[in-house]
Amino acid sequence: MSFQIHHLSNGIRIVHKQTSSPVAHCGIIVNVGSRDEDESEQGIAHFIEHVIFKGTKKRKAFHILSRMEDVGGELNAYTTKEETCVYSSFMPCYYERSLELLKDVFFDAVFPKKEIEKEKTVVLDEINAYKDNPSEQIFDDFEEQVFDNHTLGNNILGKPKLVQSFNKKKIEAFINKNYSTQEIVICSVGNISFDKLIKTIEKHFDSICRKSGTTHRKKYLNYSPTFKEKKHNGYQTHCILGNIAFSASDQQKTSLILLNNLLGGPGMNSRLNLGIREKYGFTYSVESHYIPYSDNGIISIYLATDNNKIEKSIKLVKNELNKLCNTKLGPQQLKRSKQQLIGQIAIGQESDVNLMLAMGKSILLYNKIDSFEIVKNKIEQITDIELVEIAQKVFDPNQLSTLLFKI
Repeated sequence: MSFQIHHLSNGIRIVHKQTSSPVAHCGIIVNVGSRDEDESEQGIAHFIEHVIFKGTKKRKAFHILSRMEDVGGELNAYTTKEETCVYSSFMPCYYERSLELLKDVFFDAVFPKKEIEKEKTVVLDEINAYKDNPSEQIFDDFEEQVFDNHTLGNNILGKPKLVQSFNKKKIEAFINKNYSTQEIVICSVGNISFDKLIKTIEKHFDSICRKSGTTHRKKYLNYSPTFKEKKHNGYQTHCILGNIAFSASDQQKTSLILLNNLLGGPGMNSRLNLGIREKYGFTYSVESHYIPYSDNGIISIYLATDNNKIEKSIKLVKNELNKLCNTKLGPQQLKRSKQQLIGQIAIGQESDVNLMLAMGKSILLYNKIDSFEIVKNKIEQITDIELVEIAQKVFDPNQLSTLLFKI
């Protein structure tokens, strides 16, 4: 798998992988997310992701949405705590159409007042829909609990009162403060030569002025374990246990990814699934998640069950964590765990849109992309002793926080 990288004179980086697929994907990712907002700006990064589609210097909202859909393509976007992305999927013959549109919405949006007011209602609806889903809300509430009084704990959607206060002036001030060209990556996977892609990108993006500046983020340093219980209207009790974890640049990240996959990854043979759902039938949903941020991370175990089974379920989870902390994997167990993760990564890279987004994020974080062989080699070098040592760090029972949504 060969990745090609190029730098425009204005600081924007480009990464591309040529394929023979009948579908291509390209996107723009900027190293700005909800953690980069001031207290009065909470939710504005996500709001900008919405309103850039509502009009540019030469297009109205309808023409933006129709530009790719008229040729069977798609236009999409997302916001996380550390990045904002706009991307498109299309047939390769429409590369120029897609790149020109992405440039238009990302750099030439005009934020009409009428559209801003309309989109506030849409985002407020999105916030309410999210509050109707405790299995999603609990993750954001848990991050707020773990990253107490820090921007990593801010909800990406923001707060209704603050969303209501957004206007063109605030939007443009946030963009001017945070969107430097050296923090922007154009990523592409599709059937186009690198030379042709670069020429097309230069045609539309070279006119953008260089804007210097780097993202300055305050690291979270004051974690202490907490227990919280909240009431909610529903049929199940939801629970998360977790701790802060390694950053995206930490040498132990890959080992924790393997450990998390073994504990509660997507496989039905994860320890949590076998030890709680399959053995006792206590829960339909039990899983673990590890999210590495640029300077920190979080690991969490989630489950939902009947209120009368929650204490037994939590005890079973802690039993599994205790095993990881005190018992080394046998040679065959370790081998199977590595093979499973390597296979999952290989299958994940078959999705070109996921690969395109992963490439862009990797350039943002590391300014390089590890090949599949390098990633595979890192996983194969992990030892049973490393996994026990890492488990003892992140699953120390005295360092675990807990959040309950009880009926």
